[in-house]
Amino acid sequence: VLLCLFFRLLSSVAATLQHCTAEHQVNLVDVIRKHSLDDYGYIKMINFVRSTKCDASCLTGLPDAPLPWESEAFLRPVLQDDPLLQTGTLTPLSLMAQAAEERARQSEEALSRAMDDLHKLKLLAQGLVLNAETGRPGNLGTVAELREDEDEAYFSSYGHYGIHEEMLKDKVRTESYRDFMYRNPEVFRDKVVLDVGCGTGILSMFAARAGAKKVIAVDQSEIIYQAMDIVRSNQLEDKITLIKGRIEDISLPVEKVDIIISEWMGYFLLFESMLDSVLYARDLYLADGGSVYPDLCNISLAAVGDTQKHRDRIAFWDDVYGFNMACMKKAVVPEAVVQEVNADTLISEPAVIQTIDCNRVCLSELEFASDFCLKITNTTDCTFVKFFCYYYFFFQVMFSTGPQVTKTHWKQTVFLLERPIPVQAGEELQGKITVRKNKKDPRSLLVTLELRDRKQTYLLQ
Repeated sequence: VLLCLFFRLLSSVAATLQHCTAEHQVNLVDVIRKHSLDDYGYIKMINFVRSTKCDASCLTGLPDAPLPWESEAFLRPVLQDDPLLQTGTLTPLSLMAQAAEERARQSEEALSRAMDDLHKLKLLAQGLVLNAETGRPGNLGTVAELREDEDEAYFSSYGHYGIHEEMLKDKVRTESYRDFMYRNPEVFRDKVVLDVGCGTGILSMFAARAGAKKVIAVDQSEIIYQAMDIVRSNQLEDKITLIKGRIEDISLPVEKVDIIISEWMGYFLLFESMLDSVLYARDLYLADGGSVYPDLCNISLAAVGDTQKHRDRIAFWDDVYGFNMACMKKAVVPEAVVQEVNADTLISEPAVIQTIDCNRVCLSELEFASDFCLKITNTTDCTFVKFFCYYYFFFQVMFSTGPQVTKTHWKQTVFLLERPIPVQAGEELQGKITVRKNKKDPRSLLVTLELRDRKQTYLLQ
């Protein structure tokens, strides 16, 4: 039992603090903070109140200075073993720490509630986006309209060396660019070349070695600082100029360029919408008679029958350690998967759904709808059917990201079907695919597949 500051018996220090605040409107932490009391000032204040037997108003109505307890006499305890003065229980710091801990606890609870609300809102928004009907192409949310801070996450992902190491070690990708430039020196001789999204500068250096008069390399990510060192290390700084920034935001040191090269391709070819930036550069800087490389590419679809993968990814949720988690399929199925497809599981011939000529295509044409017909080559008994994309690039050198050839870092993009579709060899499986940008994030894609009586929208992000 202890005596409160104003002479009422209470059970504990905590109860005393609560009592003083509730009954006397005196918050000791506020008093300590207002007058910047140290440990000695706090002790004097307690003993002043004890000795003078003043009421609560003496603390709440105090002037800023001088304080009535400044005399050293108030260091002498009025109550023997006063709990409010015990070492390790209450000091100005400990009082404020207790208050801070309480505020932190309340903040954590508020944050937890806010996160729950945000998660529910995110699920609702995702459902609205994925279930929205596909509109006609147009009014694209282009990357050129993004503010730099809105696009920061994209460029930050390319700031680390790891992703560039993966791309450089992709021999199909890198050697195809190299072989095209080295085998066609007449295309590059004495030309001004623009490299959009130069990364480590590998394409710029290929172009310089192929005979380009001048190469301008542009990249917004931090990797460009390493590219500057790489260019100097290879004595190519007299030919290659590196500029940090988005191509949409900077000005080039030349009015026109003869050639634009870029490794802009993403998963499903169009993911990340870097082609938007290439087209922006083409329309603004490419001289009459100039060329964009790679120039042609296509996206193809094929059906796959893989019962084991269906069990692992979809049927798995029907029985998880004896529990039904089938509701999880609503979250799993709409998410496009990037993985390597076993060529032995292909059960149809590929069908081209879109061909892109980088020298002529318009931005609006990167959103499209296409009917397709897949000629089934294998009879399967209610197997899992899924889709993947692969593409070719025609710049006199050609390469593919399909499952039948050497693997690339692009792998294949797979769209999962919740329920397998039984098919017969020789059958033609008809459908429709619609590709559009996510208006909230133009670097991500929404892909809608219509197959027989089914329709599913997938998110690639």
